Amino acid sequence: MWTRGLGAAMLALGLVACGDTPPAPVAVAADPAFAAEQQQWRLQRYQELHAADGWTSLVGLHWLEYKAHYIGSGPGSGIRLAVGPDKLGMVSRQGDSVWFTPERGVALSVDDAPVTGRIRFFSDRDATPTLIRFDGGKGQLSLIHRGERYALRVKHADAPTRASFAGLQYWPGGPAWRISARFIPHEPGKTMPIVDITGLTTQMPNAGTLEFERDGRTWRLEALGEPGRELFVIFADRTSGHGSYPAGRYLDLAAPDANGQVLVDFNHAYNPPCAFTPFATCPLSPPENRLDLRVDAGEQAYHAPEGEA
Repeated sequence: MWTRGLGAAMLALGLVACGDTPPAPVAVAADPAFAAEQQQWRLQRYQELHAADGWTSLVGLHWLEYKAHYIGSGPGSGIRLAVGPDKLGMVSRQGDSVWFTPERGVALSVDDAPVTGRIRFFSDRDATPTLIRFDGGKGQLSLIHRGERYALRVKHADAPTRASFAGLQYWPGGPAWRISARFIPHEPGKTMPIVDITGLTTQMPNAGTLEFERDGRTWRLEALGEPGRELFVIFADRTSGHGSYPAGRYLDLAAPDANGQVLVDFNHAYNPPCAFTPFATCPLSPPENRLDLRVDAGEQAYHAPEGEA
């Protein structure tokens, strides 16, 4: 049953985009159900990265340094995009608000509705971020907010990094890397300083500590997130820079159960977006989460095809 299911999944992946590199298969050891679950997770991870709007489609990150910028791919643009029409429009900032004014005659849309005049440009820190589509929907322009700064993030389905995406490689891992950890909650409102790859420090909600046993020792990881909700862990280990992405890896975890336990599956440790593109602003592992432990499970470092920057 598992073999047929896996074969169908791999066939589906091949139908997504002919010529893509599928995720590495999980070896069928003593637990085929575990292998099937891991393969499904890898398949989903691959599809998310390689989606038309996935991290491999990023083609630009442009910080807004002035009150107004003309943007487009042409030489007369203050912010010159790698893709799109010569003149796309103007982005302007008024206090804490950012606005976008389209260039006349350029086909743009937001939520499938044409953009015909000046609109409010909401960032990823707002409740409903604005996503401006161009090039027949293949291009996407969005706004990110980091500290006091704003930047334009540009994606395109025809990005070279997406077209040449080489797929993912994984450490051997195994069921032994699925570990039940004890959740020790912090006092409500506690935050933790997290530095991102641009050097910006952000105070992020720090719900509690995860405590687990491995190799006869007790280990601890600080978990980010709000109390009672899903948790996010940024960690580094002895494989970081030695087969894993040097800045560390991420884990998405379920909220603690009724007994205060959290399943930490290191087989699901994944690379930050910065492993695939220079146009991301990734949070880095805090000192508290740098383990003197070799976690040979989860994603290995990504290696772009030869000749790709």
